[in-house]
Amino acid sequence: MKMPPDITPYIGQLIKFRRDLHTHPELKFEESRTSDQIAAWLQALGLPMHRGMGGTGIVATLRGTGPDADDPARAIGLRADMDALPVQEANNFDYASANPGRMHACGHDGHTAMLLGGATLLAKNRDFNGTVHFIFQPGEEGGAGAQRMMEDGLFEKFPMKAVFALHNWPALPAGQMGVRIGPIMASANRFEIRVHGKGGHAAQPHTTVDPIAIACAIVGELQKLVARGVDPLDSAVLTIGKIESGTVENIIPNDAFIYGTCRTLGTQTQAQLVEGIERISHHVAAAHLGSAEVIIKPGYPTTVNTPDEARFMARVMGATVGEANAHDDVLPAMTSEDFGFMLEQVPGAYGFIGNGRNGQPGVNLHNAAYDFNDDILGVGAGFWDRVVREWFAAGD
Repeated sequence: MKMPPDITPYIGQLIKFRRDLHTHPELKFEESRTSDQIAAWLQALGLPMHRGMGGTGIVATLRGTGPDADDPARAIGLRADMDALPVQEANNFDYASANPGRMHACGHDGHTAMLLGGATLLAKNRDFNGTVHFIFQPGEEGGAGAQRMMEDGLFEKFPMKAVFALHNWPALPAGQMGVRIGPIMASANRFEIRVHGKGGHAAQPHTTVDPIAIACAIVGELQKLVARGVDPLDSAVLTIGKIESGTVENIIPNDAFIYGTCRTLGTQTQAQLVEGIERISHHVAAAHLGSAEVIIKPGYPTTVNTPDEARFMARVMGATVGEANAHDDVLPAMTSEDFGFMLEQVPGAYGFIGNGRNGQPGVNLHNAAYDFNDDILGVGAGFWDRVVREWFAAGD
């Protein structure tokens, strides 16, 4: 295998591109400008592309010069997400968000730039025996954009043997990478509990059925689902993020509304939590003479790395950042990721690239002070280049 070209000449362009996306963040399925900027870069590389998949998504294709490069069985996919979050940015650097209430607080601007960097390196030296599809996905942040692209025929129009994705990880210092076999990101369900009581005057609570008191009792009992219902060696998180009720302090309302999420690394534990939420809500409400409706909103599945692909990714990480800086059994995260939908249909792996600074962890994802570390753009681009070359070299 020949040595890949050097990313150094393109670093300045990648930084400029990444910061431009950061300045102009777009929310899920609104990534029109972002998509146009990506398409312009790909067009300059001479890559054919399919636009509009999943709404604003793009799939670009690059065929190597090997004798079997056109064989559909010799194709892999590399995916980057490209949407921003509804967050008001707290940073004041010159490329901070120009769109109020919108921010690249999860580093998807960096993911996009790294994949474009990888595409650039591969386009400059196509000496590999296969085809790579570059997948630029909309709507990861709560929109299930991966599923939308699949519904639009992603894997039928672009068959691939494996698919890979990379997420920046502030808990890892820059220069380190990590992956693991099996679950690496949790499944996530959202739920709503509608508590119904009987309203009245605050001075006459005995004539009412107070839904706020019932809601508080339900929340307290729900905490025991994990603390006393889940094996301590398993992983689960149940969080109540929002409660709504009432209009003024001297009126007991008719209804109260509880909103939350539950996350697990296994389907059995997820089913156990869902059953517990429904059981506790109904019985606690009934015990207080009220009633409850439970609405479960299925979210993302567990992101499960297949063994061969995870081992391969770990080897490439070691070749990219050195064996001492590549972790092949990182701890799974209880955050969720819609790449899990893709891994339900195609083998593949999802890994982490360190986004810390100066050897220390960086600002957490989804934080208003977060920023992607431009120092790792070259590492990520080089990683993607190496993934493609080593995958096809191993298959020859």
